[in-house]
Amino acid sequence: MEKFISKSETETKNIAKAFAKSLQSGSIVALLGDLGAGKTAFTKGVAEFFGAAQDVSSPTFTIVNEYSGNMTIYHFDAYRLENVRMDDCDWLDDYFFGDGICLVEWAQNIEEVLPKGYFKVEIKKNSSKGEDYREIFIEKTEN
Repeated sequence: MEKFISKSETETKNIAKAFAKSLQSGSIVALLGDLGAGKTAFTKGVAEFFGAAQDVSSPTFTIVNEYSGNMTIYHFDAYRLENVRMDDCDWLDDYFFGDGICLVEWAQNIEEVLPKGYFKVEIKKNSSKGEDYREIFIEKTEN
C-alpha cells in the first residue's frame, strides 16, 4: 500500500495523474472516502492524464458518466446503490470487462460485484491538519 499526502485539489489531481500511468484498458479503480474527500478530484486527475477531462462531475443521479479521450473513462457513483448482488448488476460487466477504465466512487456499496484485482484508492480527510489536507492510500487488491 502506498500513502500520499495532498494539501489541495491540484495536488490530489497530480497524485491521480501519476497513478494513472499504471492504468490500462480494463483497469478498475474503487474510490473510497467521505463526502467531500476528493473522489471526484481524483477522477478528474485520471481523466486529465488520458485527455478525457471534459466536464468531469460525480454521476450521482445517472450512476455512470463516460468521458472520451486517449482512453475511455467510465465514472460511476454507487452512492445510491444498496444491497447489491451479482444477479442485480450483470449490466456492469459491459463496463468492467470492456476496453475502458472504470472509476467507481462509493465502491464499498458494490464491493461484492467488483472483479478481483482492482485498485483501491481510499482518501481520508484530516481537518486538524487543514481543511484541504488529505491522506490518499492506494493498493492493488489480490487477483
